[in-house]
Amino acid sequence: MSDQTAATRPAPPIVEDLAALRARVGQWRAAGERVALVPTMGALHEGHLSLVRQGRAKADRVVVSIFVNPTQFGPGEDLARYPRTFEADCAALAPCADLVFAPQAQAMYPPGSSSMISLEGPATAGLEDAFRPGHFRGVATVVAKLLLQCGPDIALFGEKDYQQLKVIMRMVADLFIPVDIIGGETVREADGLALSSRNRYLAADERARAPQLHAAMQRCAKAIAADDDPAAVLAREEDTLAKAGFVVDYLALRDAESLGEPDPARPRRLLAAAKLGATRLIDNIAV
Repeated sequence: MSDQTAATRPAPPIVEDLAALRARVGQWRAAGERVALVPTMGALHEGHLSLVRQGRAKADRVVVSIFVNPTQFGPGEDLARYPRTFEADCAALAPCADLVFAPQAQAMYPPGSSSMISLEGPATAGLEDAFRPGHFRGVATVVAKLLLQCGPDIALFGEKDYQQLKVIMRMVADLFIPVDIIGGETVREADGLALSSRNRYLAADERARAPQLHAAMQRCAKAIAADDDPAAVLAREEDTLAKAGFVVDYLALRDAESLGEPDPARPRRLLAAAKLGATRLIDNIAV
């Protein structure tokens, strides 16, 4: 390892092809080092960086992948305008990552590529999947490719995308991929808004209203924990959000593990997705 301090360490090396990735990881393996992977689509913020630092604490080496995956975007979604800030991302990773894997689309989906991962379980819980058909098929496929390409000991994903986290955990278990999946806590702004690359799309007035989603969820969780009727609580807060200008896709109480119907005797999770203007916000909290 370099004797440079984290503050002065240069941006990590960048590799774009599988052979270079495997060669670098192979060197670390030969030295007996433990490897962490943090898959991202770039436009990094403190939520991503917290996962990288968590990976650094749990492993000797950290790989961060930056790849805007086309197969998880549906028709009319924001693939073309999804923020791409590659140089700034690499600079932000200097203190905490050892390698950036930044493949081109043709490297991840070569000509003739036709295999995709079909999903059930958490992926068909009627939350994100109901509003973004095929989304988790694309997520699971690209994550499986990244895990098999890198072969890390651990891989870290944020809890903000809670259904995605559960889908990935299920997929890894079902396919016997030898990696530990670790979820990192949602990082929030001081006003409660969950950090997201898409927050930059919010107009000033929308940004001022956006924390109301988390506030509504907190009220829901408190009332449900006090044994108020969940259906009535959710309906009330959906109405509150609608009056504040949100278009609510869902505000749902689910089993925290399976994402099935909740049982008061088991851990529960409150999940939400709502549009504010042209920006779609998602969030979740424990109940």
